[in-house]
Amino acid sequence: MTNRGIMGKNAAGGPVRHVPVLLPQIIDALQPRASGIYIDATFGAGGVTRALLESAQCIVLAIDKDPDAVSAGRDLEAASRGRLTLVQGAFGAMADIAAAKGISRTDGITLDLGVSSMQLDEAARGFSFQNDGPLDMRMSRAGPSAADAVNSLAERDLAQVISVFGEERRARAIARAIVAARKQCAIARTGELADIVARVLGRRHDEKKHPATRTFQALRLYVNGELDELVRGLFAAERLLRKGGRLVVVTFHSLEDRIVKRFLASRSGKAARPSRHAPVSAAAERAPSFALLTRRAITPDADEIKRNPRARSARLRAGERMAAPPFPAEIKGLGAPKLSVSSF
Repeated sequence: MTNRGIMGKNAAGGPVRHVPVLLPQIIDALQPRASGIYIDATFGAGGVTRALLESAQCIVLAIDKDPDAVSAGRDLEAASRGRLTLVQGAFGAMADIAAAKGISRTDGITLDLGVSSMQLDEAARGFSFQNDGPLDMRMSRAGPSAADAVNSLAERDLAQVISVFGEERRARAIARAIVAARKQCAIARTGELADIVARVLGRRHDEKKHPATRTFQALRLYVNGELDELVRGLFAAERLLRKGGRLVVVTFHSLEDRIVKRFLASRSGKAARPSRHAPVSAAAERAPSFALLTRRAITPDADEIKRNPRARSARLRAGERMAAPPFPAEIKGLGAPKLSVSSF
């Protein structure tokens, strides 16, 4: 199988239907080399993995929580002739997954966060209000769904989820409307929830985003535990990367980007002190475990945004692993918001 043959198929073996955002920049930052070992921790449709296999005669371990993505990627795995191993699992557990495959050190790790175009476009997955479907949002297809959350959480807890994870200023009013609606009938469809939020917030004709966008984001992050998973993934990447290895992360909203930015800043010794009179933190006293490869986040250019409007919020940050040992995982301050919400 030639590299062109690998690149010419999507994860399911058909024509490529999804190109990752900032793909050339991801590959440029990773600098894949022959015999190198790389982890694509968010496989999705396999776009980054295909690009890695095309760029060098390297080995790729790909991970995805979504069983549909893993199933669709089996043809690509077979076409790689042993250079790709595809595993279903959470990227926060990538160190354990890699160890189970005999991998203790890697030359590059990439995280392309958020929801894939396939998940958004498939109404049955319930990630989007563009096409009405069951209110699900579970990436792993297991555990409590978004419908469970909106129909079970107390009003106060629901407001907190929407406020913290959605950064929605009118979270209390939205939560109050959701609770009132569910007293009449359980909320089971994406369209139902979107209509409830739209009635609370209203919608101007010049508004680019649907008023329910932040609420849907909040529920997705909450149901899938995405921000805690990101922190675990960053810690795991720090332990797995060998000296000179590259970490590349693409985020799609401010909460994710803030965590990645603070992680790389703390690990590179660039974290700002709250005051010049404040004591030096434990992180600042340690030898840096990363060197920044991006002083500022890399963003898509106008052409890419025109081709793919979903790219407009993407931010890429990258770092190169230094020889220093990993920081203790208990060092805090990464900006992952915590909720005092009871389980449902």
